[in-house]
Amino acid sequence: MEQWQKDLNNALTDPDELAERFGLDAAVVRRVTEVFPFRITRHYLSLIRAKGDPIYLQCVPDERELAPSCDLMDDPLGEEDLTPAPCVVHRYPDHCLLLVSNCCASYCRFCTRKRKFRTPMCVDESRLSLGIDYIASNPAIRDVLVSGGDPFLLDTDRLESILSRLRAIEHVEIIRIGTRAPCVLPSRINRRLVSMLRQYHPLYVNVHFNHPDEVTPESAEALRKLADAGIPLGSQTVLLRGVNDDVEVIRALMRKLLAARVKPYYLFQSDLIYGTEHFRTPLSTGLDIIKRLRGWTSGMAVPHFAIDLPCGGGKVPLVPDYLEKVEGRVYTFRNFRGVPYRYPDVRDPESEQQN
Repeated sequence: MEQWQKDLNNALTDPDELAERFGLDAAVVRRVTEVFPFRITRHYLSLIRAKGDPIYLQCVPDERELAPSCDLMDDPLGEEDLTPAPCVVHRYPDHCLLLVSNCCASYCRFCTRKRKFRTPMCVDESRLSLGIDYIASNPAIRDVLVSGGDPFLLDTDRLESILSRLRAIEHVEIIRIGTRAPCVLPSRINRRLVSMLRQYHPLYVNVHFNHPDEVTPESAEALRKLADAGIPLGSQTVLLRGVNDDVEVIRALMRKLLAARVKPYYLFQSDLIYGTEHFRTPLSTGLDIIKRLRGWTSGMAVPHFAIDLPCGGGKVPLVPDYLEKVEGRVYTFRNFRGVPYRYPDVRDPESEQQN
């Protein structure tokens, strides 16, 4: 058994132990975890500085998860209606999602697939083969995002089998893997895994960090191993009330990620998932954060702010409005300091001739 598997087996999964550790009502914890189970790795648990802090909020079950809401949905992204084959979600023309795992090292309380906490999806060999066959039969698919659950929770040999089958498909040019393991289970990023991954370029890994306290020395070392293997790293962050809905927190996180050789990619508005109303922030919060990042830190550290539209609408970027007015062909913008600047658009010879 590898060290990461021992660490996973040692994760906190007992509601009574959790309740005793943080002075919670054990009956309430059990009631929540009967609906939405939990697991917290000891590494991630060690990052909690105080009850109710940003790390605590992301992983400790909360009775607010059981509160009803008319705005929230079980499948907010409409994935079940976009599943043409087992384990595949196909929303965009040239890329798709391949779900290869039903397991995570730690269960995030805001997970967009929270419905699968209750009824874990089946990812057996026959269903996965049907999914890969679907990809092989669709030449338009050139980019496959391997997700789950967390693909890095698979045994290395099992994950390699999946990657090799995808790489054998001629029209699949790019393979991406989405994982939270470097954050919550950094021991998973070991020499054997990295040695295997480097055989399947072009391969990208998108990691998930939400708070600067998550970028620990252990996590930074895991990211270094992946980067040293020539794997481009991007980050995905979810905007969460009480966790990171503050420009200084996001700025610190993005700077730490860049220093760890991870390019900030997306800052996501929280999805409309049942049991997450207490995490939701106004859209104006995210727009304000992006506006206060732009120009005040490196452009490399500014992610795209996006919302994944309900019912399968897909991702749309949200950007602050810098355009103040348009006078003929002259546009007036306000820069990051709020200072107006006039910009002359290209002259249209045909239009000027008509005038």
